[in-house]
Formats: sequence, structure tokens, C-alpha cells
Amino acid sequence: MHWVYLTIAIVLETVGTTALQASHQFTRMLPSAITLTSYALSFYMLSCVLRILPVGIVYAMWSGLGICLISAIGWWHFGQKLDLPAMLGLGLIIAGIGVIHLFSKAALH
Repeated sequence: MHWVYLTIAIVLETVGTTALQASHQFTRMLPSAITLTSYALSFYMLSCVLRILPVGIVYAMWSGLGICLISAIGWWHFGQKLDLPAMLGLGLIIAGIGVIHLFSKAALH
């Protein structure tokens, strides 16, 4: 169940960051409310995962996958450009998370 909680936390963090971009520095009410609510729920889900997994592993996966997802949303929805070094770096983040998930004994399966 902890992997489900972590997935929900990552999705909520991504929704919150997307809404943060749309909030225009908290000047628009609905995106601002979505940002605050999404982050609060994301941190709650993270706290549930921390009962099982170590904080370093959880944070690496949460932040790394969140970075990759929000970069994809920024490219697709907001028209932000990703050059080759950015894409390579994002690929390395995904590879690092894969290594943790597949080979680390700290990441319980």
C-alpha cells in the first residue's frame, strides 16, 4: 500500500506545482487553493509512506518523479522548452529511481 500512497503523493505534488504556475504568484484564487490543498495532501501521503520506507528513498522518488512529470507538463501545457541536456538529466533521474527501486534493499518491495 505504501507504493500507492507514494504514487498519490507524487501526483498531488505535480498537480500542486502545475496549479502554482497557473496561480500567477497566488493572485488567482482557484489555482492558489488547488496548490495549497494539493501540497498539504501530498505531504500527508508522504508521511504515510515514511512509516514504511526511509526518508531518503521516499524523498528521492517523490522529488525525482515530480521533477520529471512537471517538466513534461511544462513542455506540453505551458510551452516550455527542454533542450538535450535537460532531457538527458531527466533521463538520469528516472534511471536513478529505477536503480533504487530495482536494486536497493532500503526500498522495500
